[in-house]
Order: sequence, then C-alpha cells, then structure tokens
Amino acid sequence: MAEKLPISKKLARRKYAPAPRVIAGLYKFIMVDIVGRKYKPKFHIIDSVKDCDGPCFVIFNHLSRIDHMYVLGATYPRITTMIASNSEFYRKKFSFVFKLNRVIPKKNFSPDRLTIAATSRVIKKGGCITFSPEGLASEYGGNKPIVPGTSKMFKHFKVPVYLCYLEGQYLQSTKVCIKERFGETHATLSLLFSKEDVERLSVEEMDDIINEKFRRNEYEWNKEKQIKWKTHGEICHRLEDICYKCPKCKMEFTMKGVGDKITCSNCGNGATMDDYYQFHPYENAVIPASPFAWVEQERMDIIKEIRENPDYFFEDECQIGNLDEYKLVGKNKTSFIVGEGKVRVDHQGLHYKGTRHGEEFAFSIDYKSLYCLITEVDASFFNFYYKGEYFDIFPKHQTVWKFCMLVEEMHRYHINWYKNFKWNDYMYEGMELGIDLKEENN
Repeated sequence: MAEKLPISKKLARRKYAPAPRVIAGLYKFIMVDIVGRKYKPKFHIIDSVKDCDGPCFVIFNHLSRIDHMYVLGATYPRITTMIASNSEFYRKKFSFVFKLNRVIPKKNFSPDRLTIAATSRVIKKGGCITFSPEGLASEYGGNKPIVPGTSKMFKHFKVPVYLCYLEGQYLQSTKVCIKERFGETHATLSLLFSKEDVERLSVEEMDDIINEKFRRNEYEWNKEKQIKWKTHGEICHRLEDICYKCPKCKMEFTMKGVGDKITCSNCGNGATMDDYYQFHPYENAVIPASPFAWVEQERMDIIKEIRENPDYFFEDECQIGNLDEYKLVGKNKTSFIVGEGKVRVDHQGLHYKGTRHGEEFAFSIDYKSLYCLITEVDASFFNFYYKGEYFDIFPKHQTVWKFCMLVEEMHRYHINWYKNFKWNDYMYEGMELGIDLKEENN
C-alpha cells in the first residue's frame, strides 16, 4: 500500500508550470464570463501582457478576496500562474482548483523556498507570475506596504513587471462584512517596469514606486465618483471590527455597527452611513471623515501609547487553530480548533499561553520574526506562521484589528524592517523607530 503523503510534501513535489491552455480557458470562462458577470467589471488595458513575448510578473493591489477574477480578466489570453496563501491549499473549496491551475503556495510574511523555486521554474518556461506584494487583502480600504524583499526578487529575475490596478473591490467585499455589495469596479493593466527599468532602478526606488502606485483610499475614491452601492441595508454591519475606538469619549470596543448606523454604547456618539459610503454624524457627534480616517487615528493613538508605556500590553482570551497535514479543512473554515488560552502583545513580542490538543502549550514570537498579522477571510480572527506552522487566533472579543496594528507598530518601534509609507512620516514625528536595532549597532 502506497504511503499517504502529507499535504506539504505533495505541494513540494508538484511540477509548477503554466496551466494547460484548456484548463486556463475553462477557468477564465467560469470565473470571468459567468461568475464575474454579476460584478459588471470594467477592464482598461493600456499595455497588454499578451504583447510580452517572454516571462513577466503581473502584480496587483489587493483589495478583496475576489481580486484574482479581475486579474484573470485583464491578462487573458496570456496564461498567468498565481501565487496564493499556503494555508488556502489546505481548504477543500480551493485545493482541487489550485492544483488544476498549478497555483504556487506562499507562506505569508515568511521565507518560503518552495515559492522561489516554483517561481523560478515558471519564469524559465517563459511564464507569467501574478501575485500581490502586499501579502493580504486590504482591511480598511487602503493599501499596505509591500512585503520587504519584493523588488529584490524582481531584480533577481530581470523580467518586465506589469501592474493591474484595482478600484472599488474593497467596497464590494469588505473585511468587516463579507456579504457582497454591488456598485462599480475597475481593473487597469499597464507596464510598470520594463526589463531595462528593473536593471536600472535600485531596490529602494522600485519599492517606493510600487507603494506609491498602490496608494489607495477607497472611501475618498467613491466620494469623488459618487457611486451608489447595493448594501442590503447592512453598510455598517460589524464596522466596529476596525472602528473600535470612540472618537469622542475615547473608550475602546464600545462602538457597534448595526444596519446603517454605528453608535457608541458609552456616550451615544455615532453616525449613519449612506449607500455612497459617506458618514452622516449624529447631532454633536465626533466622527472621522471615513472608516479609513478613523483607522488612521487609531493607529496614531497606538504609536503614542506604546512609546509612553514601556510596560504596555494588550491581551484577550482566544481559541487557536492549526492545519492538519492529512485532512483538508471544509465548511468555510481555515483551520481546526486545537486549544484555548490567552494571546498577548507587549514590547517583547506576541505570546500565547494555554492548551493545544489537551496539553499545556505556550510560545512567544519576537518582532524580528513577526511584523504583520494575516486576516485571511475577515476581521474576526487573525493568522501567522510560527516556526513554519500556521496558526489561527480567534479572540473572544472584537479585538483583531487592534492586535494587527499593535504588532505592526511594535515592530516599527523596535525593528522597523516593515516600514510604514513615507507619506505617513507625520505619524512618527519626534518619535524613535527601530530602537532595538540601534542598540545592537552601538
């Protein structure tokens, strides 16, 4: 009887290459021409990938879970090989489709030799690789800094890089309410770096160009476009997942979004939101211009708080989930619940103490090893890799977004490899960054 291989070994043994044209064509027909029709996507092709007669990359700003449909529609008939989150290969709903399309796995925000080896194989075969350098979809309608090392990889392969710029997809499917909404979405394809550009520009210059090209505020864009969205009467549903702090009384986790209203249970501060994603504050209310602006203020508060208090910590009760090497996850889950305990963030790192598989279990990750948490599906739980192993954390309360910002800003305070955008330098004016590395270098 043949030995049953673990899923990770099956992924490692696959021969990654551009998908057969019949498979790619069928997938495009299903995803773009049938499923995608309901989104009424608008494609704008400035530079076509089909005109590139050799290998290339197509990168995209990651706004939602369905971005791959837009990238596929913008790049076809060129066959593209997608890089996707490694954990998604353990889910029944994606496993078979990913195998057919020869999708390449990548452990988010972690070194992954398999990804580089598979990418190299596809490039050598003259293929086209597509992925998002941000590493995960937008949590609040803006872009994230690209993953450190992205442009270094482009310099290594020395092939053209195309940009598929997306607009409206976050508002169509947010991280707080995954129920799809319908309005207007766009995908614009253009050449970002020629082969000569890749050879000429420095890594830092390329990083800066990508971050600037990805710069996005979905709420400001919609305010300008005046697009009305079909929101099913739930435009504020779970908005408190990201807008967790009351701008008026400064209490945390007192906001509640129901229907078209978000209200603070402590002081009554709040607003309604219309189908154009615009806030209308209650009388005498204090409300930011948009959820994007709300989150930016929460980030600035965290930046200040962690510097003022060397003993700062934040924790919540939680359940933890892991993947099974011999069993796929079903029912729209991302892992199997294996324990419960407490998750904590402090100046030393992220910590868990509790149980796993009925036994005591604990770990700590410092900020050299962890700089960004993953919100795989929505803002109700987060994920990361610890020593190469995937972990889901399901907090008891709606604390996910605070954990996410705390990890990013603790990393910037202590290490600062994963830098914020240059246009956000004002947030750190007069404040130190990368203090642990500075001490090591002295």
